[in-house]
Amino acid sequence: MKSLIIDKLYKRVSERGVVCVGLDTSLDYIPEFIKSGRSAKDAIVEFNKAIIDKTEDVASCFKVQIAYYEALGIEGLIAYKETLEYLREKDLIIIADIKRGDIAATAKMYAKAHFEGDFEADFITLNPYMGMDSIEPYLDYIKDGNKGIFSLVRTSNSGALDIEYIKDKDGNNVYDIVGEKVLKMGLEFKGDSGYTPLGGVIGCTHIEEGASIRNRLKEMFFLIPGYGAQGGKAEDVALYLNNGNGGVVNSSRGILLAYKKANRPEKDFAICAREEAIRMRDEIREACNR
Repeated sequence: MKSLIIDKLYKRVSERGVVCVGLDTSLDYIPEFIKSGRSAKDAIVEFNKAIIDKTEDVASCFKVQIAYYEALGIEGLIAYKETLEYLREKDLIIIADIKRGDIAATAKMYAKAHFEGDFEADFITLNPYMGMDSIEPYLDYIKDGNKGIFSLVRTSNSGALDIEYIKDKDGNNVYDIVGEKVLKMGLEFKGDSGYTPLGGVIGCTHIEEGASIRNRLKEMFFLIPGYGAQGGKAEDVALYLNNGNGGVVNSSRGILLAYKKANRPEKDFAICAREEAIRMRDEIREACNR
């Protein structure tokens, strides 16, 4: 069975570059002229649509972090739903950043909630540190090739050292063990691109083992956080890619707040987001070609 969604993402990266636009939209990020006279829900949706319209041809996918929407209650979740609908209307690839991690019937309900209905996405993020049986309930949605996951493996935060770097008796880090288990689980669903739809979240802020991780997880597609605001550089990202593909690189604040960093008028927020996405894409491409 071919994993069509991972092949589609691979093709989008080939065509549009590795940039994943993070719609981690806080009300604080939104220009006053958009918020004026609008509800929080309408302001968020208006802002997100403008960002999407200006970046869709220079981004491979969009990652929507659900916490920013949940924090606003029902109104925020409606904004989340409408943002996902807009992305689907445009045939853009959605990663729902939900980081769920539970087992059995509860995991099945999470799968139903985020692979069907109002909150449907193409990929979701999962936390496997409760065990591999926390991923198994999602596999029914993976088998038809239209859905995928990104499992936390080696994250970009400093706290990754607390657990993910613990070594077993053979000297393997916990993240190595988790990554190999996720990869093995996904191999039977590998697509024409050579990658499985069970991808991994691999932060680019710890670069010492970058080449080793990429080599050990050859058939795993990476969601790469840590670029920009968290300190990751283009040359760091390049370590985790295969000839400029095999992963997407998320940027949220760097793109959404580009207008503030550039000290440009608020009305230019979407144009600045596009310029930053292009700058980021080209910088990473150049690093991969060195």
